[in-house]
Amino acid sequence: MKFNLNLSLAIIASAMVAVSACGGSGSSESASSESTAAAPPAPVKEISLEEKYKDNPVYIKGIELMAQNDCSSCHMLERKIVGPSYADVAAKYEATEENVELLASRVIAGNVGVWGEIPMPAHPTLSEEDAKELSRFVLLLKK
Repeated sequence: MKFNLNLSLAIIASAMVAVSACGGSGSSESASSESTAAAPPAPVKEISLEEKYKDNPVYIKGIELMAQNDCSSCHMLERKIVGPSYADVAAKYEATEENVELLASRVIAGNVGVWGEIPMPAHPTLSEEDAKELSRFVLLLKK
């Protein structure tokens, strides 16, 4: 059997063309897709409500009023405990003067049924102005 160099080279070249047309062994393809794949985006750090509003005078006054009253017994900024979170209340109501008055009246008189069957106790010693300041504070916290 006589060795034909030209025929051998033609067979090897044909085989290489066929392999590359079919995608090859897959190792070079996965290596190239790994090198061209974009890195996943960095996670976006969510800013807390405290951080977002820390310099806002309505926020500062609201925090002071909460500390002077029993608000934190049932409510938190961003998490429901006994009553809804302030952020949930803000999501439900637009920040209008009409809603400020509505929420202030509910704080003073007490309320039940809007957020479930657990009643919010009345706060009759709270002034109307303080109740409105608390309501403005809560409505400020819309995410």
